Amino acid sequence: MRGLRVYLILGSLLLILYMVAQYNQPKPTDWRPAYGSEDKVPFGSYILYNRLNDIFPKAKVSSVRAPLYEVIAEDGLKNANILIVCDFLIVDEYDHEEMIGYIKKGNNVFLATDGICDLLGDTLNINIGSELNENGQTYVNFTSKHLGDSTYRVDHNSSSNYFSKFDTLKTVVLGRNGYGHATLLKMPMGKGALYLSANPQMFTNYSLLQPEGASYAATALSFMDNGKNIVWNDYYAKGQDGDESTMRVFLSHPPLRWAFYIVVASLLLFTIYQSKRRQRIIPIIPPVTNTSVDFATTVGQVYYEQRNNTNIAQKKLTYFLEHIRQRYNLRTNLLNKELAQALIDKTGADTDLIHAILGQAALIQSGIAVKDDELLTFNHNIEQFYIQAR
Repeated sequence: MRGLRVYLILGSLLLILYMVAQYNQPKPTDWRPAYGSEDKVPFGSYILYNRLNDIFPKAKVSSVRAPLYEVIAEDGLKNANILIVCDFLIVDEYDHEEMIGYIKKGNNVFLATDGICDLLGDTLNINIGSELNENGQTYVNFTSKHLGDSTYRVDHNSSSNYFSKFDTLKTVVLGRNGYGHATLLKMPMGKGALYLSANPQMFTNYSLLQPEGASYAATALSFMDNGKNIVWNDYYAKGQDGDESTMRVFLSHPPLRWAFYIVVASLLLFTIYQSKRRQRIIPIIPPVTNTSVDFATTVGQVYYEQRNNTNIAQKKLTYFLEHIRQRYNLRTNLLNKELAQALIDKTGADTDLIHAILGQAALIQSGIAVKDDELLTFNHNIEQFYIQAR
């Protein structure tokens, strides 16, 4: 038990030291694209969402997490610009119909995404390709003459995507990259327009913290009507509202995630260790020795010291006669010739040996003193009888 306590103390100290080291170590930058309005990682959209009023000072900015069909048809959204920044845009036919109808009524929808589903790509006749530079740096600019010849330098492959296919008759190219490929499109529909950007990373925290990136995002978004409210839709970046369970939020933070893993591993090891049978050490008990020989020796020593040969001979005779009664069913109350002949017939022992034993037995029963040599002879004869009798 004492040894177990020492192991538990040492294990706890090592666990605490490890957790302190993990907590104090430099945290690596998380470059995974998140695009959520609450994500503060480099490729999150926290800054853009909270500074939209700098671009649209008259607009009311709100956030939703629901498909376009629910936002437009069920919630009755009207007279507002919809802004979606995500990794891959997937819509069904109901979302698509509601979005197109909403745009034709005089509203704007701005989509910044790395990829689109087949439904949207086929109906809009667009496709998104990618081209990476060795150093990750590219240049982008706007095609409008009113914006001058400003060229924006971006890094970390933030503008690596472009529209490899689009309908030139129904689409206006608003921006291009350094290779001359379209990166920002406007598709007029009815009274409104659909804006498409192939580089959502240009609207993330990393890009907006750079002067050229912030200027590009503000210019790109300013193509939308400034007088309408802004509805930021996080559904296509984060999923349905409420999808993030408590455990998912807990595991999303590296320190908490490592703490959870360590606790589970420690409990598992403790359970395995405690599953062993625990009890006090069983002492080794030597087996009980056979004392029959010692007992016989002690009894013999007593009789030897007393030198009572007659008593020993009488006990020997009593056991002998009992053996005859039990084994051969003969009466032994009379030690005569009939008993002698019956023993000879049933046992097959030597005739002279049986007569000698019965003669010695008669003398012992009479109570006369028995000498040492006579006792030895009587004992020898009985042993021979046991050997010869069948």
